[in-house]
Amino acid sequence: MKYCEEEILRKSLFHAVFEATKGSAERLRQLSKSNLDGADLVDFCFSTKNPPPVVRINNFVTESEVSEHKGFANLLRGVFGTFRNPPAHTPRAAAGWAITEPDALDLFSLLSFMHRRLDDATVTLRT
Repeated sequence: MKYCEEEILRKSLFHAVFEATKGSAERLRQLSKSNLDGADLVDFCFSTKNPPPVVRINNFVTESEVSEHKGFANLLRGVFGTFRNPPAHTPRAAAGWAITEPDALDLFSLLSFMHRRLDDATVTLRT
């Protein structure tokens, strides 16, 4: 809601979805102190190549926890690729990109889940 309340009140689903997904990227930038965006930002925050990852949504110890961590990163990449990138790179009228109210509500629910997981995340800043 922090990122898209005005658009929801105006009943502009297109802009509400766009702002909400941009808000997720902003949240990751705030947590990680990174200036990256999109998939590059997710890769920086959740990379498993140099443990511990910058952002961890769990203890990142067991195989199941590492799998959940990677899956969460995939969800974020998917949200950016599906809901943020199309309207960001193509004019709405030219792309014919439309979102239905049920799809927007589902996305808001998914984003709420992601923000709640990030609320409890552990952050290890890189120097």
